[in-house]
Amino acid sequence: MPTKRNVHLRSTIVDEILVQDVMSKAVISVQKFESIVSVAHILSENNISGLPVVDRQNRVIGIITQADVLSMIGVRKEHTFKDLLKHMLGEPLPERRTGDVVADIMSSSPVIITANTNIAEVAQLMDEKKIRRLPVVDDKKKLVGIISRADILKAVLKKLK
Repeated sequence: MPTKRNVHLRSTIVDEILVQDVMSKAVISVQKFESIVSVAHILSENNISGLPVVDRQNRVIGIITQADVLSMIGVRKEHTFKDLLKHMLGEPLPERRTGDVVADIMSSSPVIITANTNIAEVAQLMDEKKIRRLPVVDDKKKLVGIISRADILKAVLKKLK
């Protein structure tokens, strides 16, 4: 059982780790007029679950995820067991998204962070917003990296060794 001292030590370690130390700097991004089929291939071939959507100046304008693509065939991340039970009792499931390009189905106004944010704040934000990855931007909102829950876990484990 962890002692108060160990828990405090561990939380202090996490507060010291910055996003810039653990983020992925080689980020695959897409633009809003790319085809959804192309994005589905990128996600699948690179074994990633989401991509930042950027404008021509590389500023983050959205996020597109596997869940967004799957929503086109009626599979929604919001569909819970409770939703399915309600549907069986006559309530409709949320509508399918439709479109041909990223802009049609992406999530606009994404949550973004800067490289000098500590990962404790990032982990809390991800938990509160129920998101798995965050684009990292500079002061002009240009994409400089991405951080995922897996990146945070690796950093914490490395520090605890």
